[in-house]
Amino acid sequence: MSTTRSSLMTFREALALGLRREMEEDPSVFVFGLDVPDHKRIFGSTVGLLEQFGPTRCFGTPLSEEGMTGVALGAALAGLRPVHVHIRADFLLLGMNQLVNMVSNVRYMSGGRLRVPLVIRAIIGRGWGQSAQHSKSMHGIFAHIPGLKVALPTSPQDAYGLLRSAIRDDNPVLLLEHRWLYDVEGEVDEDRLVPIGPAELLRTGDAVTVLSTSWMNVEAMKAAEVLARRGIELEVINVRTVSPLEPDLLIESVRKTRRCLVADYDWSFCGFSAELADTVSRACFGSLRHPVERLGFAHVPCPTTRPLENQFYPSAVDIIRTSERMMGLSETDLSRESFYSYEQRFKGPF
Repeated sequence: MSTTRSSLMTFREALALGLRREMEEDPSVFVFGLDVPDHKRIFGSTVGLLEQFGPTRCFGTPLSEEGMTGVALGAALAGLRPVHVHIRADFLLLGMNQLVNMVSNVRYMSGGRLRVPLVIRAIIGRGWGQSAQHSKSMHGIFAHIPGLKVALPTSPQDAYGLLRSAIRDDNPVLLLEHRWLYDVEGEVDEDRLVPIGPAELLRTGDAVTVLSTSWMNVEAMKAAEVLARRGIELEVINVRTVSPLEPDLLIESVRKTRRCLVADYDWSFCGFSAELADTVSRACFGSLRHPVERLGFAHVPCPTTRPLENQFYPSAVDIIRTSERMMGLSETDLSRESFYSYEQRFKGPF
């Protein structure tokens, strides 16, 4: 009789475990990138790999995004399975020529003869006042490119299961990891991989469907907890894969609740939230009681000071107020509510 290997761990520990399991099972898997083997170990997500697999399968690189992405592509074409870590998604833009003109096109242009089993991990999200150059997500930009798969893990199970699925995929996959998630704890079933594509139902409700990405899942669950005390039940869906997007669960939920709020961790203008809004609006047009609403970053470069930063990023309070407005309800008294203060807990990568 088989036994389930399940245990409580943090998001960072789940990433390290998932990568270690794949490296143990497949000698063609290796991990590299700026600061991958140093004492910080990418927020602890590569702990133990250098000691177990040595510097030929876990190593650092020069600060050259374009060149190192090219190395990753070459390794994938040669039959290896590289996991390339970019510390900040913002500077992954310096490798866009490789991603857009090479990585995404190779399999199509070779008629399927060439495979590109390449995983790129990049860190997104806010921290402690890092302003406009260290705050982006841009998953909508990457998903806009045919040939690239894009996923945003939220839970430790997502981190573990999506990473393992991505490494086994014969197509390039980008995993975007919010840095406030590294301390989040959750149960991880080592035998369960998370497929790239399907969304996940986090909470059942009948009032408003909240379609959320990355950190916004945490905010949405907090908003649902607060509104539930008033008898208002939000249905929260973790849209953990941006491309390919599988809409069945999303559409089923919106047809039930008849209201939809997209809480995306990115700018709204020309963003992924518009794609989600269009998808559910078309499929659920006859069911909707209210136009689909969208929340995202304010359409300005991210400010540095914390009060302005808190206005820039959407939060549980925004989800609560928007949901109330959609339902024609008075505002809930939030004066005694304690909302998350992860900005106080976050210590940075050092």
